[in-house]
Amino acid sequence: MSEQQTIHSGAEGSTGSGATDAGAFSTGSGHPEYLAQGGDWEDVVADTAERGDETVVINFGPSHPSTHGVMRLIMELDGETVTSVRPGIGFLHTGIEKNMEYRTWTQGVTFMTRCNYVGNFFNEAVYCLAVEKLLGITDEIPERASILRVMIMEINRISNHLTGVGAGSLELNATSVQEVCLREREICLEFNQAVTGLRMNNAWIRPGGTATDLPENGLDLLRDLIKRMEDNLPEIDQFLTANPIFKSRTQGIGYLDLSGCMALGCTGPVLRSAGLPWDTRKKQPYCGYETYDFDIPTADTCDAYGRYVVRLHEMFESIKILKQCLKRLKETQGQPHMVADKKIAWPAELAIGPDGQGNSNEHIKHIMGESMEALIHHFKIVTEGFAVPAGQVYQTVEAGAGELGCHLVSDGGVRPYRSHLRDPGFIHVQAVPAMSEGAMLPDMVAVLASLDPVLGGVDR
Repeated sequence: MSEQQTIHSGAEGSTGSGATDAGAFSTGSGHPEYLAQGGDWEDVVADTAERGDETVVINFGPSHPSTHGVMRLIMELDGETVTSVRPGIGFLHTGIEKNMEYRTWTQGVTFMTRCNYVGNFFNEAVYCLAVEKLLGITDEIPERASILRVMIMEINRISNHLTGVGAGSLELNATSVQEVCLREREICLEFNQAVTGLRMNNAWIRPGGTATDLPENGLDLLRDLIKRMEDNLPEIDQFLTANPIFKSRTQGIGYLDLSGCMALGCTGPVLRSAGLPWDTRKKQPYCGYETYDFDIPTADTCDAYGRYVVRLHEMFESIKILKQCLKRLKETQGQPHMVADKKIAWPAELAIGPDGQGNSNEHIKHIMGESMEALIHHFKIVTEGFAVPAGQVYQTVEAGAGELGCHLVSDGGVRPYRSHLRDPGFIHVQAVPAMSEGAMLPDMVAVLASLDPVLGGVDR
């Protein structure tokens, strides 16, 4: 572990207010604060050595495999007891929300899918549902499109939880669990590639529906995926749930009760581990989730172990939903997967074959050799996009990490006036101090693992 250490006096720095070369500035509260870029640590050490205070300041990250991305935690330690934690984020900020203001509404999906790259389909879905609300076409979305969206989101939920449980276990030295989780996640990614043409950053969910339908062998692939998950997910349960070492590392760690979750805005497995069965799929349903039969797993431990248990059981509930999707996809074969309004629907007819993804030969033949009007329409809607009525909307979906929200504002043009995401990882990172202060230093790894923040979504 490559960590820098300094001695921190706990008293107001002698450098006065404002940023200093030592990287510290006085807030007037009697405690110096440290800038994200650090500073001249030798000066800090020298300044503090004069006072003889024994508090240790440790940088955990930003380049550390247990921070779930590029995140920095500035921790004050009294021995091995954590007395203060200050998360430092923004290292992975890419300006996605601002960039979307300069792209058409459909092009925005390409940005949204890259925010939380582990739960990318949730980002695509919440954005497209928000656009459809602004357009007033929510009730016009074809049934098959909604089923396909539910299918891909539940597969994404499984792969999301496999990433969280696997990586978190690896950080606690349970290497076999990570191998199992990566093995099963690979099945999910291969299914994504077969359906969308890509393993990640898919931009498959589009305003009005989905970019493609299932391939010819799509139902067989889905059936195989369900069977594989049913057979192999119990292996994770056998490795961890009753494991005394895992329980000793997670039970009572990262404690945050229901009142703390409500005060800090925590959702998802963090909130459900405190006993509240809040899930927007049930409470504020979308994509027809109200017609599916599934349960909302909860725990009453309010700790890292409870969050693992919730994620494990949610994967099995996702399998139940996928079985229902399989049945409905059989019944709706041949039905449209994109809204009928050609002024909104993406004009491409994508086909996935051995040569990759592209427009079908029939579509190319039609727009290039049979209909000048079709070619002009294709050109204009792809280059200019469609106008969205002025207004603003807020839409939520239940992502793997928790409640994911999208706020969109339209001025009546062909691109967003403002777009903003409520990423659950961002909310949970701010809860780290409340979960960690008073804990031991090794427990910080378990706390972060139980939250499973993805810094692409946190920083955006």
